[in-house]
Amino acid sequence: MPTKAVPKAFTIVLIFVIITFSGCERNIFKSETAASRALRDVSAVRLNFRYEPDVPGPSDAAATAKGDERNAAAQSDFDANRPQEILDRTLISPDKKRVLAIYHRVTDLPDEYRLDMYSPDGKLLKKLTSDTMAVHFPDTIVWAPDSGMVAFVAMIRAGGGETTTPPQGVSNSNSDVSNPEGSTPTPPPALTPAPPTGILTFRTEQIYTCNADGSVVKALTQNEGLIYFYYVWSPDSSMLAALAATAREWQYLNVVADHKGEIMTPQGRLRIIEKNGRERRLDDNLTPVRPVWSPDSAKVAVAFDTQVRIYDANGTNLTQAAIPLRNQLLISSQSYERDQQRKLDAANANADTNTPANVPVDQPLSTLPDEKSLVSYNPIVTIAWPDEDLLYLMTAFVKRTKNEADSAVSFSRWHRLIFTAQAVAPAK
Repeated sequence: MPTKAVPKAFTIVLIFVIITFSGCERNIFKSETAASRALRDVSAVRLNFRYEPDVPGPSDAAATAKGDERNAAAQSDFDANRPQEILDRTLISPDKKRVLAIYHRVTDLPDEYRLDMYSPDGKLLKKLTSDTMAVHFPDTIVWAPDSGMVAFVAMIRAGGGETTTPPQGVSNSNSDVSNPEGSTPTPPPALTPAPPTGILTFRTEQIYTCNADGSVVKALTQNEGLIYFYYVWSPDSSMLAALAATAREWQYLNVVADHKGEIMTPQGRLRIIEKNGRERRLDDNLTPVRPVWSPDSAKVAVAFDTQVRIYDANGTNLTQAAIPLRNQLLISSQSYERDQQRKLDAANANADTNTPANVPVDQPLSTLPDEKSLVSYNPIVTIAWPDEDLLYLMTAFVKRTKNEADSAVSFSRWHRLIFTAQAVAPAK
């Protein structure tokens, strides 16, 4: 049977429709998979996780930055030219071009420090702190990863301002006394940079920053009554994650610790602080766990007891996600202790061949184990985020007492969360 010829116009329309639907096939008929998106582009609330208990710790957990090794050249300058000042430690910038000297004068109060900027060859470049400000918590001073800035905590000096004494060999007299004939004139000592003035100080510890050359020392936070005690730069050096508590909360924690004969462990509320001073508080709950950044600077994580929380650090639609791990930690603690018992019984059986090993048999869980019966079940004390998709958490029993012999850290165990992105629902 002969077929009718297809009109040319209809053929053109049909080809156009096929091409259009072919171009739209990926958006209309295929949902975006988790693997197709980088985790930095996935909001905190859209993260999937898988829990893995009792794993080896992150490779860099013990390899802390060695930028605080004592710089010999700076120490030599203190020994030769600064007899009334004691160098406590030095902090070398990541690019090795600057050395931050952390020191105190013999007349300073305990736990109050000063900062100077040195070159690696021991030349004093600039004094950073004024005589009216005291640096606190020297162990938390940190260089930005790009070596552009350094952050530290300071407040008004308890002893008030001080007058600086001239270098040795320099007279305060304005009279012009000529050298006796035949004597060799003593060359004047090298000029020492004067301490800065006019830096705003507060009655509680605030975060300060300065440039790598020692210029532009400024108070990044200006919240009188808050104590900022920990802070860490984002990997891209654009902002800080910090912990802060009110002065009253700090005092209360001190009183409670003193009553127990323990050393106070600070607790604070998490916040993000940008270089321009803009601050965003991320949580209203106190935590002693120090926050960490994701390697891409997109998120911040912190822990509360047995819960990990993750917060978006930038963008417009900011989210946060809570990951409760109590049940997983209880189950893994029970398995851990059973495994330890197996090893102990096997070791005893090997020591005495006449005694059979008493190996416990794992029973299916019908209810969660009692946390009071598990000595290895402890809160999260440390977290680390070395890779975009891997967050490590350490649980441990920690007791810090004033009598060092009674202090203890036991049952330290690393676990980890493996992140993936939730698939995006297909467009309608």
